[in-house]
Amino acid sequence: MLNLIDETKPHIVHVQFEPGLYGAKFDPKHPKKLKTNIDDFYLKSKTPIVTTFHVGHPTLSQWMKSFSFSKKVLFKRSGRTGKAGIPVRALHRMWTYSLMYYAIKNTNIEKFRQSKANIVFSNYLSAKLGEGGGQVIYHGAEPAIHPPLGKQEARKKLSIPLDSSNNTQRIVLAIGYRLDSKGWDIIKKLNLPNGWKLLVNTSKGFSDAEDLVLNWEGSANIIDLKKGFLDEEELSMLFYASDAIILPYKPEAGPSGTLIDALAHGLPFIATDLGFFKEFSAQGLGITVKRSPQEFSKGIKILENNYSNYVEAVDKFKHRIKWGIVSAEHASVYASIKDNKNT
Repeated sequence: MLNLIDETKPHIVHVQFEPGLYGAKFDPKHPKKLKTNIDDFYLKSKTPIVTTFHVGHPTLSQWMKSFSFSKKVLFKRSGRTGKAGIPVRALHRMWTYSLMYYAIKNTNIEKFRQSKANIVFSNYLSAKLGEGGGQVIYHGAEPAIHPPLGKQEARKKLSIPLDSSNNTQRIVLAIGYRLDSKGWDIIKKLNLPNGWKLLVNTSKGFSDAEDLVLNWEGSANIIDLKKGFLDEEELSMLFYASDAIILPYKPEAGPSGTLIDALAHGLPFIATDLGFFKEFSAQGLGITVKRSPQEFSKGIKILENNYSNYVEAVDKFKHRIKWGIVSAEHASVYASIKDNKNT
């Protein structure tokens, strides 16, 4: 919320909208309507609302292929009818998931139309939302540690078992929750170029029951840091210790905070060829590939052969996501509403 008139009367309310953040409930009686606990606020607010959309709605085929629609979920054997009822329950879940897709889509469009201005984190997300797409403002990010740490110093502080005398040794970083959607099945099968190591650090997703069992034994080029959830300074140090980041995500990705943080620390990336990542690879900041161990291995080699060019592009880009720049872009959106006589 930002006051542009005086200290007691807010002129604009800024909402960061993601259905799940506001107690989203699927209504079986109105299957194309998703209820959230912020609906009444949008209807009754006399103060202009600016909405930032964290995620857009995927296409129906993307939704049905997502991790939420896995065989594990569809073909549960629980139920009064036992194994015999599996096909019936599977069809029911398929129908439910398809209705949920339209409910999420309609909820996003509804909030978009009820706002005086809309902000999205990428051109890709803008196209997904439609309806004019909203103002594209990249998510802000800056290192938590200042001044920057040198790679060797960061590696020493994190006790990463590398040859400290080999300053040419490079690290590609894989971090995130232990969820199937993060694509951990790719990591162990990578064929890294000589002189590269893969550094892994994972944590359990607090809002998700899924917690994969990951086993890196027998993989000579993988170092598992085993530090679990990291605070901002530890995460910043991990980025400083690395040379690139790998993002082998499965579903159609919305904004990736991990990617933005990595770019803020000067790291190029290798990611699945999903819409959000393609937007940044088109700017020369990294590489997108088909989601297979072979293609990701090729991507790392391409990155190695042109590493200085990618790093140079990232260094030029990262000023665009500094908080001062991002704040000024938001203020410009607010000012445009303040000056609009229709509000």
